[in-house]
Amino acid sequence: MYSGSSDGESHEAATQRKIPPVSSMLWVRNLRRYIGSGAGLGSEALMELETKRILLDIFKEKQQKSAEAGSIPSFYKKACIEGSISHRVQRLAKYRFLKKQSDLLLNADDLDAMWVCLRENCVIDDATGAEKMNYEDFCHIASVCTEQIGPKCRRFFSPSNFMKFEKDESGRIAILPFYLYVMRTVSLTQARIDMSELDEDSDGFLQPHEMEAYIRGLIPNLAQLQDMPGAFVQMYCRIAAHKFFFFCDPHRRGKACIKKVLLSNCLQELMELHQESEEEVTDTEQAENWFSLTSAQRICDMFLALDKDMNGSLSKQELKEYADGTLTEIFIERVFDEHVRRGKIGSGNNREMDFESCLDFVLALENKDTPEGLTYLFRCLDLNGRGFLTTADIHSLFRDVHQKWIEGGNYELCIEDVRDEIWDMVKPVDPLKITLADLLACKQGGTVASMLIDVRGFWAHDNRENLLQEEEEPEEES
Repeated sequence: MYSGSSDGESHEAATQRKIPPVSSMLWVRNLRRYIGSGAGLGSEALMELETKRILLDIFKEKQQKSAEAGSIPSFYKKACIEGSISHRVQRLAKYRFLKKQSDLLLNADDLDAMWVCLRENCVIDDATGAEKMNYEDFCHIASVCTEQIGPKCRRFFSPSNFMKFEKDESGRIAILPFYLYVMRTVSLTQARIDMSELDEDSDGFLQPHEMEAYIRGLIPNLAQLQDMPGAFVQMYCRIAAHKFFFFCDPHRRGKACIKKVLLSNCLQELMELHQESEEEVTDTEQAENWFSLTSAQRICDMFLALDKDMNGSLSKQELKEYADGTLTEIFIERVFDEHVRRGKIGSGNNREMDFESCLDFVLALENKDTPEGLTYLFRCLDLNGRGFLTTADIHSLFRDVHQKWIEGGNYELCIEDVRDEIWDMVKPVDPLKITLADLLACKQGGTVASMLIDVRGFWAHDNRENLLQEEEEPEEES
């Protein structure tokens, strides 16, 4: 019995050994040779086979290049040659994509129609009188707007958008914040499309001349710039564009990221010029807005007044007259050391500040409380380039302020007391030195910088209580 089963198993094993592997069968080898040669295949199959071969060759070539290059990944992609087929295809694809995105935007008539729908289908809050809507109203308004405007407004009426807004105890949201949200979204999207059209190399960054072209295109639509003289347009665009690069190009690479520009306060400040100047904006607000015509003309007049020799640049002696000469001499020296490029205008001790560097200088002084402005000033305050300020640095910087303070007929100061007050204001992490991070964290970095570079800034800090009282008195009278 056992011998029978053994014979059966040995017979099965012998049978398995006799069956050759599939790959060694003659018909399989012939079929593979037949298919591999492409004989007998149709034109489409031959084309597909040829495509696979080309792609395989490209893949092998890339693998070989990567192996020869080592472990460093590729970080440079050669730009398309101007006028080549690939460049034309790229521009055409970009144009069609932006055109499609532009067609999906709501125009002015669509926004007006949406506002009418919102007001006609909302409810009035009895307590506040505000116009509100609950989620059912929200969905109903979405249907009405879709019928009147079209499907392009549907994306604004998503449940997630409804949840973004503050709700009252009845679960209702105000219609005005929602409408302003829609308007801002449309405005930012249109701005991104316009900037992308000007982005010649499609890298998501704008160069100075591209930003100037964007601003030039906005001027006819900005109410406060309607009366701008034609001869001043180029200079205005130059001044306006420079603020974008001061805040959106911190590493001074000569290009600003479009996303950063859209999210910056600069664009919002520029769009404020849509308001009618006669009715809605005061002269003070116009002067404070960098992009206003008043501000741009003020900067040009200031530069021309300082440029005594009319050579288009400012020397150290000329810059000392800025702000009625209240800036300290050591600060002016440090500005030229850190922010005036050598060899551009003049050389050595005779180098001078060009108009672009002057714009940086003015922007930093007028925006001392911002990270960008404080970073600019901190490089000047850091006398030894160590990345921090010591008590000796504070003493050296304030010595010039103290001298101007006494020359102005003010009371005697103790420099050590001022130094201790600065330390108390900043509260640095390391009690022996103040870093840029300490100045940014204390929220008083702009005040500290003013105290160390400008006698007028120190006077404002010393008289801060009186100034605050003077500001409160007119408010009480009104």
